[in-house]
Amino acid sequence: MIDVRRLQDLWRRRDVAVRDLPPALLLAAVSLLPGTGDYGTQLGALPHRPFDALTVAVVALECLPLVVRRRWPAACLTLVALGFAVDQLHGFHTFATIALPVALLSAGAHLERHRRTAAVLVSAAYVPLAVALERRGVDEGVAGYVTFYLALAIAWGAGAWLRLSRETEAERRRHVAETTRAAERTRIARELHDVVTHHVTAMVVQAEAARYLTAAPERLDRTLTAVTDTGRRAISDLRHLLDLLNPDHGAAPGTRSPGGLAALVEQTRQAGQPVEFHQEGRPRETAGSAEAAAYRVVQEALTNALKHARGSRTAVRVHHTTGGIAVEVTTEGAGASPASPGGNGRGLTGLRERVDVLGGEFDAGGRPGGGFVVRARIPAGGTS
Repeated sequence: MIDVRRLQDLWRRRDVAVRDLPPALLLAAVSLLPGTGDYGTQLGALPHRPFDALTVAVVALECLPLVVRRRWPAACLTLVALGFAVDQLHGFHTFATIALPVALLSAGAHLERHRRTAAVLVSAAYVPLAVALERRGVDEGVAGYVTFYLALAIAWGAGAWLRLSRETEAERRRHVAETTRAAERTRIARELHDVVTHHVTAMVVQAEAARYLTAAPERLDRTLTAVTDTGRRAISDLRHLLDLLNPDHGAAPGTRSPGGLAALVEQTRQAGQPVEFHQEGRPRETAGSAEAAAYRVVQEALTNALKHARGSRTAVRVHHTTGGIAVEVTTEGAGASPASPGGNGRGLTGLRERVDVLGGEFDAGGRPGGGFVVRARIPAGGTS
């Protein structure tokens, strides 16, 4: 079977002159067919002249320049206008005269420079043609000449409108591309913040704890092993983000939960934070961005617990339903250790924006009895 779309794509890749050649040849062929002489433009009432060798030359002069109407619109318009003048002065009145409005439209649409100058010159060239026709006894009248000129002006104006529309569309696409790139940079920055902040915080806490375990070699070895594992996970997550920066990579940032929630909780426990983990329901296979957002909510909440309430009891509750995912992370106690890495609230702000984009709800704040709680409800099926 013939792949029509593939043929269309191959045709669009051809040079514009190649694509404009068949219509130009078709117009020339139709103009030379017997019986088409009465269907051309006729200024005045000059007697119709039978086709001869000069007719073929005039038709070629009017039609063939259309091949370069998009590449060299000024040259095309000049040649076509010259052919049109000869056609009218000799009384051929061929169907090829339709090439003049086409050339005008193309000039208005594709002429990049000196558009006003070209419009003035074309208008000025119309005057000698009208004078020459009047000297040949044509009784067209002022109204006829003005009407024909307005028709040509409409063709030029239509081309100018097409050019403006094309420029407006190009500007719109440029703006959309810039907005998309900015949104992509923001998403990647959030991912980097989540990954680096969590892993580095865990490594710093574990390294600080190792100072006091020199008298307990076994515990010191476990702590150093946990630091090593955290570093490896950080490298793995960073490699994942770098893969997303590859143009050939098909996935979007945040489309997976690296290691899963159980691994995330276990990593936090290894850093010395007592964490209880409760998960109800089964994750949906098509949760997509909702699953990734839930993972980031838990990750940021555990990072803040390590920073500001190290050693305090923390509970993670995740409830999967057919409508989405509900997350709640509570931490008892308060007060940050002076040695803890500082924070600027960017993580929670980024999470709120991420959940809002998915159509969910996000809340973070202090508990009445002390401590901190993070809650999020994320509908399934949203796109980030």
